[in-house]
Amino acid sequence: MKVLYHVDSESKWHMVLENVKNMLKYGKENNTTFEIEIVANGIAVVGLIQEVAEKSKWYLEMDELYKENVVFAVCNNALKKFNPGQQPLCAFATVVPAGVVEIAKKHEEGYAYIKS
Repeated sequence: MKVLYHVDSESKWHMVLENVKNMLKYGKENNTTFEIEIVANGIAVVGLIQEVAEKSKWYLEMDELYKENVVFAVCNNALKKFNPGQQPLCAFATVVPAGVVEIAKKHEEGYAYIKS
């Protein structure tokens, strides 16, 4: 099953990560495979700036989820607005040209959409 989580607020990161962990746990317990991508746009992209993420309570969770093949896509348009100094991103973050375009592409590829 392919699932896309959309996060556009810093305050939603905790909930998104908990939902993804629960989904992966369910998959392991029920022999179900998930392809999961989290698309961050708006102010949520700040959560994937390396310096900010390392100080957050969720950095280690993100890194663990990345090791379980969860994709962290970050909107380049939002980065231009919310990261004007171009601070480095987390190594596990993948920049996409536009978050909304990424969401639309994944929808065409059959991903279920979950808005956080």
